[in-house]
Amino acid sequence: FKDSIAADIQSASLVISHAGAGSVSESLGAGKPLVVVINEDLMGNHQTELAAKLKQLNHLFYCTCSTLEETLRSMNLSELQPYKPGNSKLFSSYLDSLMGYSK
Repeated sequence: FKDSIAADIQSASLVISHAGAGSVSESLGAGKPLVVVINEDLMGNHQTELAAKLKQLNHLFYCTCSTLEETLRSMNLSELQPYKPGNSKLFSSYLDSLMGYSK
């Protein structure tokens, strides 16, 4: 067990991860090429939705356990675009305004 895998991500040349939002965010935030392996058995399958959208934006590759080997063989890392996180201050300012906390 590790408290954090941040150092491992920083030293990696490629990250292969499950498609949880936290893992995806941490890897993309570190600027690492990312392949996410979705869990097809999840109810609602939010992992597929997240992975498909980020693939559409060329931020990562995604696959299932059964297609991982083929994905690794066929992916072209030069297709990936850097992920630029949004400005969280915009959302918090909007929420403050909505709730009547604006100055």
